[in-house]
Amino acid sequence: MRTSLLALVAALGGLGAHGAHGQTVEPAAPAAPASAASAATLQSSPSLQPLPRGDAARRLPIVLQAQQITTQPDLQTVAEGNVEFRRGGLVIQADRLSYDTPADLARAQGHVKVTRDGAQYSGPELEISVQRFEGFFLRPEFEFFSLGAGGSAQKLEFLGNGRTRATQALYTSCPRDSDGTEPAWVLRTDRVTIDLDANEGIAEGAVLRFLGTPILAMPTLSFPLGDARKSGWLPPSIDSDNRSGLILSMPYYWNIAPNRDATLAPRVMTRRGFGLDTEFRYLEPSLDGTLRVDWLPHDRLFGRSRNAVVWTHDGQLPGGFRYDAHVVRVSDPDWWKDFPDASRSITARLLPMRLGVQRTLTLPLGEGEFYARLNKWQVLQASDSVIAAPYERAPQVGVRLAGGVGWGFEYAAESEFNRFTLPGNEAATTSATSTVATRASGDRWHLLGALSRPWREPGWWVVPKIAINAAAYDNTALSPTSLVRASRVIPSFSLDTGIELERSTEAFGRRLHQTLEPRFLYVNTPYRLQSDLPNYDSAAKDFNFVSLFSDNTFSGVDRVSDSHQLTAGFTTRLVDAQSGAEALRLGLVQRMLFRTQRVTAQADGTPDGDPLTQRFSDALLVGSTSVLPGWTLDGAVQYSTDLQRSIRSIVGARYSPGPYRTVSTTYRLARGLSEQLEVGWQWPIFGQPYAGRRASSLQNLSDNTCSGTWYTVGRVNYSLKDRRVTDSVLGLEYDAGCWIGRFVAQQVSTGQSQATTRLSLQLELVGLSRIGSNPLKVLKDNIPGYRLLRDERTTDSSPDTDRP
Repeated sequence: MRTSLLALVAALGGLGAHGAHGQTVEPAAPAAPASAASAATLQSSPSLQPLPRGDAARRLPIVLQAQQITTQPDLQTVAEGNVEFRRGGLVIQADRLSYDTPADLARAQGHVKVTRDGAQYSGPELEISVQRFEGFFLRPEFEFFSLGAGGSAQKLEFLGNGRTRATQALYTSCPRDSDGTEPAWVLRTDRVTIDLDANEGIAEGAVLRFLGTPILAMPTLSFPLGDARKSGWLPPSIDSDNRSGLILSMPYYWNIAPNRDATLAPRVMTRRGFGLDTEFRYLEPSLDGTLRVDWLPHDRLFGRSRNAVVWTHDGQLPGGFRYDAHVVRVSDPDWWKDFPDASRSITARLLPMRLGVQRTLTLPLGEGEFYARLNKWQVLQASDSVIAAPYERAPQVGVRLAGGVGWGFEYAAESEFNRFTLPGNEAATTSATSTVATRASGDRWHLLGALSRPWREPGWWVVPKIAINAAAYDNTALSPTSLVRASRVIPSFSLDTGIELERSTEAFGRRLHQTLEPRFLYVNTPYRLQSDLPNYDSAAKDFNFVSLFSDNTFSGVDRVSDSHQLTAGFTTRLVDAQSGAEALRLGLVQRMLFRTQRVTAQADGTPDGDPLTQRFSDALLVGSTSVLPGWTLDGAVQYSTDLQRSIRSIVGARYSPGPYRTVSTTYRLARGLSEQLEVGWQWPIFGQPYAGRRASSLQNLSDNTCSGTWYTVGRVNYSLKDRRVTDSVLGLEYDAGCWIGRFVAQQVSTGQSQATTRLSLQLELVGLSRIGSNPLKVLKDNIPGYRLLRDERTTDSSPDTDRP
């Protein structure tokens, strides 16, 4: 309810915010007949300016114009007929306005309208003590043009010193019919008291009604004004899934201190019982972080207590050192299945614990960094799918340097020591399957160095480079013949060169710039036997433009490919000459081997595969275009010249003819491994989309009916090889103009024959708040081109009151 009341506060307290600084008791206008007043010339202003504060406010002049002005010096001034009272950014219009000079009292009657800061207030009568700003506004209605929302109150009282009280106030962004029919949603309060000096508001008897039914109620609620933080309850969240049942969460925000806060969210799961989610945030001069804890005292399905902890922390130490921590831990291996939305890790089954210290180094010949780290994993194994965890590094200590050494030479160096160990449950798994010989623990020191002399000019570049990869191992035996201690040094030479050509042309009915960018990379790395050495961190790189133009086909340090090869490729682009948008892009790259490559990868990407004897590698063709209006096409194909067919391919198309209309499809093929088809969409299926519907004022809102528009949204990932849906998101959105309803069902595979299905329901009251669960992140992350329904909404600016 806090978010919902802030808009109402702005409406009811905003008029008093400027008035609290007072108006000078100056004559409203010189004693002059109506003809003189009509002859005066006022300069129009394109926009109202904010009213200054303090002494500057008291020096502002008052401008009064009307069809007739009558004044008695030092007693009273009366203006009648199209009265307009201006002071700074405040404009008061009325049929009649009188000012009692001795009492410093202004009275406006008949069609009173007050406009300031993009808001408009209207009512039958306004009475105000100008200097003290004490008085009342009877039955005012208010409207915020930027929000497309407004409301009314029975009485608005100005109590002086920045205090305002509204009685029987309501707020809504829905049309209000003249026959008194209740809007689709409305926030009603018996009384709202606002204290600008204390930065506090108190609402009594606040009730939120939706379609004639109360859905939230608060007898008394204290809340901050503006963006300031204050303790209080947040809107509830309601979810449902097939593992936990119906989930109701009621978050409470605790403003502990200006630099510390916490959120406590009790939740009830119909199948599991009571739980508590907490988040604590802190910000100190030399450190900051977040601690999140999820706790179930007794899971009825699991039979015991369960919990999850996430801690992120950054800080500074004396001497220029920085340190950080990122820890994710859960109580049991089934947590990721039962609570897929709360795994809080990029890899749901590999939970990290990373602790590190680093310091920036500044040297005469460049800059660098010293670092010491600890990396461990919690592996969440499943009975139907065992995964191999990466090695833990305890510790990892190293230094990186880079810079120039004169005459245009550049260098880069890295030296690092690692102690590699297996996670506890991973070691037990490998021991049980008799694979401990291939998953040994041990120590490694390595040195990576490179020296290059780049020549770069507009339109071309040449970069020769020599590099070295040295490593020493002290580890357990990999086999009866392997060495406990071993070392190797592998040098390498590469030459990277390319040119950039450009010309102007015309195609597709428009002027274009075309570029042609050929590139060549020559690499010569001698062969060194590495199969009898451990492999802690190396795997084959993905087959793409970046990996093909790299010196080593492996990531990590433990494997270095013996390469004597030339990689040749080109990229051509068509760019719109006026907008700079890319209309077409094509690229082709292929490697040519000058000798057999003996250090290769196996089919699963692990090192030590069969020698590669083919002279030409697979060719990679990539392309994308947006030439066709509303269409975006892209694709990548890995083609084997030996097999004369594609090995891997990704082809995608997206059609987006307008806002909230998008359909995309992607086909992925990895021959022999997987074949998938993905379809995603957001599309109106009934009714006129909201974009283009506008409301000019609350008085005309009944013309802008809340006739709704239905949208369907979703993404389905189908495995053609397994003939089953692996993941899916399906939903409906209903946009009624002043409120939006969302219903989303998400299915996430948690095993070969298991899945978690989650249902989310959200009610968004436009200009107020969102109630229920939040499926928006799911929609934005899973549906290409998805847009929030309120993104393109436009409302008229404030009405033109700047008349001469």
